[in-house]
Amino acid sequence: MHIRHYFLVALLMAFLVGCSQEDADKEEVTAQTENPSEEISEEKEAADDVIVGPPLPTSLEELEDLPKGHTEYLNTLEDEGKQATDELTKNLPDISGNPTTEELDRYYEAILSVFQEDYEGPGDLIEQLKYQAIGDPDIEDPRYQFKENMNVTIILDASGSMANPEGSGTRMDAAKNAINEFVKALPEEANVGLRIYGHEGTGKVGDQALSCKSSELIYPISPYDEAAFNEALKKATPAGWTPIGYALNEAQKDLAAFKGDKNTNIIYLVSDGISTCEDDPIEAAKTLYDSDITPIVNVIGFNVDQEAQKQLQEIADVTEGSYENVTDAQGLEEELRKANDIAFKWKQWKTREEGSINLQQTDNYLDIFVYHSQQYGKWVNERQNIGFTLTYLYQQRDKMSKESHDYLKEKNREYHDWIEQEYDKLRDELEGINDLNHAEAIKQLEEKYLSNTADTP
Repeated sequence: MHIRHYFLVALLMAFLVGCSQEDADKEEVTAQTENPSEEISEEKEAADDVIVGPPLPTSLEELEDLPKGHTEYLNTLEDEGKQATDELTKNLPDISGNPTTEELDRYYEAILSVFQEDYEGPGDLIEQLKYQAIGDPDIEDPRYQFKENMNVTIILDASGSMANPEGSGTRMDAAKNAINEFVKALPEEANVGLRIYGHEGTGKVGDQALSCKSSELIYPISPYDEAAFNEALKKATPAGWTPIGYALNEAQKDLAAFKGDKNTNIIYLVSDGISTCEDDPIEAAKTLYDSDITPIVNVIGFNVDQEAQKQLQEIADVTEGSYENVTDAQGLEEELRKANDIAFKWKQWKTREEGSINLQQTDNYLDIFVYHSQQYGKWVNERQNIGFTLTYLYQQRDKMSKESHDYLKEKNREYHDWIEQEYDKLRDELEGINDLNHAEAIKQLEEKYLSNTADTP
């Protein structure tokens, strides 16, 4: 009995030891399988952070569509510039080994996306030239012909975001100042109206319904009276949501008595953001445009993000109007100043004076020069930022070989030579077309560069 007892005890102990060893082996296997998973996950996360840029553009239209990157000048000779460069380039692909030509090309696309400038394609300038064609004696579309009366309506954003800082005041302060200067310079014979939207409630969810139905014609369409207009402007206080569609529908009612056959109706929509209400600003704009008011609609984005730019551009597109994005008070004043030029042309037409329309060709040459100069400045800045960064990463951070550096520098030169040639070609074409009458010039420009859009005057 004793021997049997000891035998059973020994067998039990051996079994327990075996189980313990098996559990230990399982734990070791589990640890071995878990740790690599964590490493793989970390590697995948790091790989996900690697910058991948879009393919290089093949036209100015594609160039314009590229998302904007860091456009400020970087001085890699100073500590601040070095730190900024290190941060901007920390997730570029690794080419410290022996990369292929294809890998270097992908690297260039990536670094270009970091420093991408916000180029303007030909569409922006064509819109501007088309707007300036209002009143041209050769224009065929009645909408753009001068009529006996001119009515200028401003639809101003009064949502809560207009309280954001701008210069020494707020965006609303800047807008009020710009609008004041604009209406004071209008001809006495012109009527002016001012409608605001989003000026009731707050930005809280509970106030959405109230705010999205808030739009008021604070200065009825009538001759300008400085005291009354300034008093009306006091109602423009930033408050709630952004009902762009509702405001456009109400603006159509404002102008219902001013039919397009006897009135040149010009509307300026100013917004600092996307519509935040459950309305359809695109459809509202199209309905307004197709009405017997036949308004000329122009849209100004005041320091808006990319999403808002897209929506505001669509509003301009469906109304065959112009869209401009301004980043500060000065930009807003400049855009409204263009409207004063049109009003001045109308006054001269109305009184049968000569001079303004005959200066159209000269004005166009100036616009073409300014446009080309602006794009050239962006081209120079982008090329230098990329070139300096490549040299910095090679010489001071040892992130690439000399062969890789030289290849990328040459690719940078070739790419920006292409951009320069495209804009030079566009400038030459614009100046050549400008020798035609203005209506024919606009037609040719749109056929060449905006062939996928609807016919415009």
